[in-house]
Amino acid sequence: MQRRVHPIETESFAILRSRVDLGHMPPLSRAVAERVIHSSADLDYAADLVIDDSAVEKAARLLDEGAPVVTDVAMVAAGITARDCVCHICDRRAERLARTAGITRSAAAVRSAFSDVGPGAVWVVGCAPTALAEIVARRVEPALVIGLPVGFVGAAESKAELRASGLPQVSNVSEKGGSAVAAAALNALLYGPVPVPE
Repeated sequence: MQRRVHPIETESFAILRSRVDLGHMPPLSRAVAERVIHSSADLDYAADLVIDDSAVEKAARLLDEGAPVVTDVAMVAAGITARDCVCHICDRRAERLARTAGITRSAAAVRSAFSDVGPGAVWVVGCAPTALAEIVARRVEPALVIGLPVGFVGAAESKAELRASGLPQVSNVSEKGGSAVAAAALNALLYGPVPVPE
């Protein structure tokens, strides 16, 4: 998808590239890393991200063909402005399921959304480790899982489970993450690299 890049964004990416060299990465993986760093102003993501290069290439093609995007929370969906997203966190079915099954609302929202979208979706998690754990446990046959939940309880552990699962993925090692970086990673797949004049 082509979009007009604002001069401020161009300047920001030029500064980013002057501070960290990601030139060793394949173009789309580099775009993911740069957008995550740009959205957080956190250069440490350069070493913290774990990106399945072939999976992001495939997911970008599938998104271009209309693969659905599912998010764990509305804040992630709000950051993805070029696509409609499926988000069941506020769905009454998820609320009932959470109560009856004794699971978190985020985990219930994953179950509820999967019943609607089925296999082949791109799942984007920026908030809830329990949503990511549910995606891994249910083996939702994703096109890609962007697993970047944030927090001190379960975030790093759920991302380690994702990496061990063999599912196509983007994750990071540390406890940091969040809605903005998860949305940024997905946006990189929709928009591709940001051109910056040399």
